[in-house]
Amino acid sequence: MLWTPWLVLLLCSGAANGEEQADQANQRSSSPKGSSLPEELNFGFVPAAVYDTHAYYEPGAIGLLFHMVHAFLYAVQPNNFPSDLIVKVMQQNMGGIKIEELRKPENVVLLLQGIYYEAGFLICSTIGLLFIVLTPIIGTCFCICRCCENCGGEMHQRQRKNADCQRGVYTASLIAASIFICLGVFISYTANHNVSSQIKSTRRLINTNLRDLKTLANNTPSQVEYLTAQYTTAKNKVLLDLDNIGPLLGGRIHKQLEKDVVPTLDNALRMAGAMRESKEALESVSSSLEVLQEGTSKLQNSLSGERASLSNTLSDPACTNGAVSPTCNNIRSTLDQLGISADFSKLSNVNHALENVNNVLKTDLSNIIQKGYSSFNDTPKLVKEQTRNIVAALPRVKAMLDKIGSDITNFAKRFPIEGALTNFTIFLNQNHKDIEAYYPQIDQMDFYRWIGGVVILCMVVLILAFNLLGLLCGTCGYDKQATPTTRGCLSNTGGNLLMAGVGFSFLFAWMLMALVTALFVVGGNVEKMVCEPLANRQIFKIIDTPFLVHPAKKNFLPGMLFQNPNIDLTIGSMYRECYKNSGLYHALHLDTLFDVNSFLNMTVYNKDVSKILEGVQVDLRDVSLLDQVGRENLLNFANSGLGHIDYPAYLAELNKGVTLVDLLSFSADLEAQADNLPRGALENALKGHASSIRQIHREQVLSLEQGMKFVKARSTMTQSVKKLQKGSAELPVKVSNILSAIDAAEYLITHNASHVVKKETKAYTESLVGYFRQYTNWVKNSLSEEVAQCKPISNIVDSVEIVACSFIMDSVNTFWFGLGGCCMLLIPSVIFSVKLAKYYRRMDTEDVFEDSTVLPRLVTHRNSRKRPGKLELSLNEMTSPKTLGRHDLL
Repeated sequence: MLWTPWLVLLLCSGAANGEEQADQANQRSSSPKGSSLPEELNFGFVPAAVYDTHAYYEPGAIGLLFHMVHAFLYAVQPNNFPSDLIVKVMQQNMGGIKIEELRKPENVVLLLQGIYYEAGFLICSTIGLLFIVLTPIIGTCFCICRCCENCGGEMHQRQRKNADCQRGVYTASLIAASIFICLGVFISYTANHNVSSQIKSTRRLINTNLRDLKTLANNTPSQVEYLTAQYTTAKNKVLLDLDNIGPLLGGRIHKQLEKDVVPTLDNALRMAGAMRESKEALESVSSSLEVLQEGTSKLQNSLSGERASLSNTLSDPACTNGAVSPTCNNIRSTLDQLGISADFSKLSNVNHALENVNNVLKTDLSNIIQKGYSSFNDTPKLVKEQTRNIVAALPRVKAMLDKIGSDITNFAKRFPIEGALTNFTIFLNQNHKDIEAYYPQIDQMDFYRWIGGVVILCMVVLILAFNLLGLLCGTCGYDKQATPTTRGCLSNTGGNLLMAGVGFSFLFAWMLMALVTALFVVGGNVEKMVCEPLANRQIFKIIDTPFLVHPAKKNFLPGMLFQNPNIDLTIGSMYRECYKNSGLYHALHLDTLFDVNSFLNMTVYNKDVSKILEGVQVDLRDVSLLDQVGRENLLNFANSGLGHIDYPAYLAELNKGVTLVDLLSFSADLEAQADNLPRGALENALKGHASSIRQIHREQVLSLEQGMKFVKARSTMTQSVKKLQKGSAELPVKVSNILSAIDAAEYLITHNASHVVKKETKAYTESLVGYFRQYTNWVKNSLSEEVAQCKPISNIVDSVEIVACSFIMDSVNTFWFGLGGCCMLLIPSVIFSVKLAKYYRRMDTEDVFEDSTVLPRLVTHRNSRKRPGKLELSLNEMTSPKTLGRHDLL
């Protein structure tokens, strides 16, 4: 009855179960490389069930007593849990235990192993049984012995020098024993009361566990309904993508082609920019060349005139004089230095190349390339126009998808899950009421149990009362000056109370020990054989042992639930999954009972949608990246003559100085040589030439070297020449490569687009199927982790462990532990009470010593309570050496 709802839950949820994660990996591997994965869908959150049970128990201060008892049991039984031994015993005696089979060697070995495991309990139990048997026997013999005035029954106390010391030792020992007995009583009472105090916690655990089971039953239908309803999310996403097939499929095709097309158009666009930059550079070179040619031409004329004038001066007859002739020859040899260094008039102009580039730029190549961009970017629009048949078939696809959703819903409705869960809830309510009806009886029984425990402890308390009252009366009434026969009534009462405590000790001790032994054997073995294995889950290993219950049935749990013992399902695995709050579908391995994938292949993964998309035909032959005008423009630019310009000559002239020699230095040398000549017209003429050279340097050379106009012209010309030199390097090859790349891209679009279209159509179809795959995987994960979370099942196991072991067995074991300690401490209590009572009770006879000058005389006093037949010492006996020697020793 309990498992029926869960089986129904599987059937209802199985309709939405997805493939394994390996299918998702296969989907990734089968999708085209480079295609994007489908958009991740948001299915929301499954309505979660909130459970109230917190199966955790913290005993508090009494936990120290529990740990102490556990330590004692570990000392008694330190062996590991004998799981293998239990399994062998159960398997060998599966048909029942027969007397004749006990003699078999294998059973004898198992018996010896069991005795070895229980050795600690057997030894302690034997000690308890000896205590139970010997205590009444010893008590009876002790009473008879005292009645015969032996064993301390003689009402005569001999005087000893260390009597006070002995009395103090006996008193302290009895007090210590009584304190430990009080501690044992306190431990037992605490354990006895703990059981009663945990009754409320037990009720709370029962109520919360039943409430959690109701929550599990009530929330499961809404969770399953939510799973089936979320199919609409995947369906709507598929319909939306089909409606936008143009932008989506066209975008995929565009993305696949753009890695080949866009870089080519980018290179062509950069080449159009290079045309404009080349024009600007050529114009800069042309204008700068005119400025520099103008400046250097004027300087060349001035230097040429000065050189001719200086040559005429040196032709003067005065230079033929022998003393002047060397100087004139030296000056004449330096006349060639008066000239310009950078002669820009030798450079050819760039007007022809500039004219060609201007003609090329009359065609707007950038606009032509932008048209190529636009034509390629219109691919999604082109795909949309050519896939109108797919959009037209959208109502038919929607109808197919709606039918799939209806199939899932109808499949779920075929199972009466709500009715079954309603019956299960009624069953829980009825059982809850039945359990609550037993609460008064449980309280009454617990009260009787508590009274019984208190009565048992009162036996020990009665003995303690006699001991404590005897110690109080004896100690308070004790008088050191009084002789044993003259002790007071209070002291005598104390001794009698101590002896009464001894009597009740013999009367109750064996009965208490019988109870302790019985509780020890039962409670200790339950703790070691049930509670500890349940706490560390080793008990599941025994229950889950294959073929334990029946030789033909491998696993116990699936054989009981599903009549299929071969399913790999164990109680331990189910508990672990439920402890992690997994779904019942995963915890019970229900996927092994139903072939959900076949249902999904027939419903969710409908092949009709794929057939519709197989008919997609996209023609991209209308896409043009660069027309014939653009191609001719690029070729004209390549043949514009930029590569025929002598750039090294330009750079060489630009790197030269203005003049061949520093004119200031030349004029200074000229004046120095003129100073070496005799004074006269020649000297003055040479100095005039030096002054003219300085004026040329000042007015023209400095203008060319430092004037803003000429400096800017040189700088601009240098930059432009270098830019042209760099841009024109292998220009025809670059243009040819661009045109070849454009041809290749257009060929790819025109002739190989069908392959790209097929590949991207397949990827597009996979993305649509991927939405359903996401849905089925989400359902699979939800069934495993969120639907019908079986935490209440593990909570029931944990609650049983808490109630049976923590609440009851720990308290029972602590009770016998404290009571057993009391019983063992009664032995020294009896001994010390008997010894101490001699010092408090009033004696019938006593020993008195009288001092004399010769020998001490022993006088024996008799009071009115003298027993007949008492031996009296005569004077001769008292004065005999033997007697004197004995009394001297006393």
